[in-house]
Amino acid sequence: MQENQEITPQGADKVETHAMSNAPSALPLAPSPVRFVDLGLAEPIIRAVLEKGYTIPTPIQAKAIPIVVDGKDVLGGAQTGTGKTAAFTLPILHRLLPKANSSPSPARHPVRALILSPTRELAIQIQENVEAYCKYTGLKSTVVFGGVDIKEQRAIVRAGVEILIATPGRLLDHIEQKNLSLNQVEVLVLDEADRMLDMGFIPDIKRILAMLPKERQSLLFSATFSNEIKKLADEMLKSPVLIEVARRNTAAETVDQSCYMVREDQKRILLGHLIRTHNMTQVLVFCRRKMDVGRLASALERDGFKTGAIHGDKTQDARMVALDEFKAGKINILVATDVAARGIDIVELPVVVNFELPYVAEDYVHRIGRTGRAGASGQAISLVAPEDEKLLADIEKLLKKAVRREALPDFSGRAERSPRTPRAERPRAETSGQNVLPPPTQPRRYARDESAYALNPDQVVVPRKFNGPRVREVAALLKPKVTAIPAAQITPRAAVVEAAHEATRV
Repeated sequence: MQENQEITPQGADKVETHAMSNAPSALPLAPSPVRFVDLGLAEPIIRAVLEKGYTIPTPIQAKAIPIVVDGKDVLGGAQTGTGKTAAFTLPILHRLLPKANSSPSPARHPVRALILSPTRELAIQIQENVEAYCKYTGLKSTVVFGGVDIKEQRAIVRAGVEILIATPGRLLDHIEQKNLSLNQVEVLVLDEADRMLDMGFIPDIKRILAMLPKERQSLLFSATFSNEIKKLADEMLKSPVLIEVARRNTAAETVDQSCYMVREDQKRILLGHLIRTHNMTQVLVFCRRKMDVGRLASALERDGFKTGAIHGDKTQDARMVALDEFKAGKINILVATDVAARGIDIVELPVVVNFELPYVAEDYVHRIGRTGRAGASGQAISLVAPEDEKLLADIEKLLKKAVRREALPDFSGRAERSPRTPRAERPRAETSGQNVLPPPTQPRRYARDESAYALNPDQVVVPRKFNGPRVREVAALLKPKVTAIPAAQITPRAAVVEAAHEATRV
């Protein structure tokens, strides 16, 4: 073990020490270059960077690019949204540029740089950056990930690429099918390494490491560090340079963090109230479970918000469509699990809401890192139920700062939108030998797909797709696709369920 000094990001006189085997050499803080052209990158790369409108590197880019160009291993730490992807992409392209060629032969385009990502979204984001910066170099790149047909990827990979971005599982699939070889890899990048650990990818990563040449450059980047990350760095890095541009495990200073202490059954009411009263036009909402994402998205849609959902059970195409619609402003709210906490890069995303706090405090940093990116300001709001106060305490301990508590606004006027009254407490309608609908203390669901509701004892609401024989009026308070018809026409519950199911089959 060796005692190593780590200098704080702003170059202040505070010095933090920590022990780490295979300790990286300390990186002196030098004044940041004023422009990208000062970093010594090749002209075709600089041209592509300037074309995207970038002229001044971020701190992580300014420090990492010269080190990577020199061929040294790097252990890089920076919160999300600081330009970490370009910090390793640009120097890798510079190093590979002399080997670029226009030959159509796959043998002339072996995989020379391998970039591993924990999620499909992050892999796609990295590929988009690589493709943009490769524009004038002649280098070929592609991305492979699970959830889609491997056949389409197989043809591209076999055609030969110098830069391969991949998720670990799908990469191993291609290797087992002998679609590619890793014996000529010169640079390995492990991005979001802590997320790799969280998702259980370490056995796959170790299998991949065993297939790579021992003589290579290795770069490990992560928004958060832990003891497990240090152990992984010891195994894959050789005398790495440690680069950190922010105190580890922190959120960007440009993100305004606040929280509301609210009962679990009032969260959705409060969320809708905040979105309306603060005129929020683009909100990324996080839940813990896939089931909760679907339920919340459906409920917000019924409340009148244009809402989409992303979680692990969604197909890749569905996830990309939802994300594209969110970026384009076609939907205002995107509800997601932590699968979206990494790799989603939305320009100037103004608000992130933690509808449920994550069980792992580090995931909070990644969630709110979706806003306040690249120096822009952002807002992170957390809705904290009494049973989740311990999770909030863990987050504040990690951040080494308190999250500002906000006073609950008066949203009592929206109480009718609260969750349904428990079955045992619902009053029963007087019956006269037939199954009459109950009084409307709360809209009552009759079908699993929430397709039928009772508005009052005389009406039942079903989707407009179900064209009832005598439609009387439109339920204006609900979605436009919902129509109210007299309950007298569909009094038995079995008929209501049958109508709802018939509507969903259309």
